[in-house]
Amino acid sequence: MASKLTANGVYEGSRIILPEHREAYLAQEALQRRRGKPVLDEQEMQHIEEAIFESYQECKSVTLTVFSPFDDEVLRGVVTSIDKPSRQIKLVRGEEDYSFIKIEEIINASI
Repeated sequence: MASKLTANGVYEGSRIILPEHREAYLAQEALQRRRGKPVLDEQEMQHIEEAIFESYQECKSVTLTVFSPFDDEVLRGVVTSIDKPSRQIKLVRGEEDYSFIKIEEIINASI
């Protein structure tokens, strides 16, 4: 006689996923896809700060890569102000489109 636990028995054939369990599973999967912020050495940080300062001084367009746990964001614009105490910059991307970005969140910069 076959067991009910194998060969499509009672437990094998009754696989139901509750909506709460599905949501919890998807949330756990999203957390596992998170990645850590890369550690930049002193030379890379200096390169980023020089690019920001050059954009600020000469009103040149700069391309910044801003860290995000799931996907990095690439922004292009002109740095119009640098707030040293809070270590933030104001990046203007158009007529009325601007962003405040923390310098610690920038992982790459190029003119």
